Amino acid sequence: MSNIANVLTIAGSDSGGGAGIQADLKTMSALGTFGCSVLTALTAQNTRGVTAIHAVPLDFVRAQMAAVFSDIEIAATKIGMLASADLVQTVAEGLEAHRARNVVLDPVMVAKSGDRLLAADAVSALREHLVPRAEVITPNLPEVADLLERPEPKSRSEMRAAGEHLLALGPRHVLVKGGHLSDDPTSPDLLLGAGPPQWLEAPRTATRNTHGTGCSLSSAIAAHLARGLPVIEAVHAAKAWVAAAIARADDLDVGHGSGPIHHFHALWERLDKEES
Repeated sequence: MSNIANVLTIAGSDSGGGAGIQADLKTMSALGTFGCSVLTALTAQNTRGVTAIHAVPLDFVRAQMAAVFSDIEIAATKIGMLASADLVQTVAEGLEAHRARNVVLDPVMVAKSGDRLLAADAVSALREHLVPRAEVITPNLPEVADLLERPEPKSRSEMRAAGEHLLALGPRHVLVKGGHLSDDPTSPDLLLGAGPPQWLEAPRTATRNTHGTGCSLSSAIAAHLARGLPVIEAVHAAKAWVAAAIARADDLDVGHGSGPIHHFHALWERLDKEES
């Protein structure tokens, strides 16, 4: 049996367990990799919203990164909530110092509840210091608008144009997530980079339980990259897995707002069959 790949998530904690570090680690485990973590912030959060954020001191973020990279062979790194410009710079310096591979950047700016998770003055730092280091960036449409300082794309053609502008910022691949195109029944995502543009589609599931979808998708891409898949295959596999996790989200009963997706849908289904 081959060794299990190690994947690092650099992100904030979600006390409700549906997004952030918690969703990342669940995703990595569900997809057969070993998850490590660097916490950048603590949030007091549940399915209804974020009530408080406590940033982790920069020196402690550096210490966490040094501890992980100095001892563990990290095959891919996912980056999520960073909160401030100083933190963006600190993480970028750490990635450079430790020669991080297969960096997947989810430019988290606003929580599902609408609470802002990235300071407005940190967007330019993200654009300058982290976007060019990424193998894949995975912005949704509001995040695309923030990164490009232009109106949010409202159609597939506008997604394509925005994606090309993002690609010009330096990442090797851009996955523009089109879930906010509410009039499109297929929840289309667009992958740009090496090779021709590719549209990835999945049927929409009628559920309010989609908390942590973006965190989980970027972590799934990182997990598949760590396991040796090329970017195109990794993105397709991650999209299919997240769609299945959303389709099974209502099996869970977590909170009274936007609940989490079902990270372990495949495992729990198998266990149910074994017990029956």
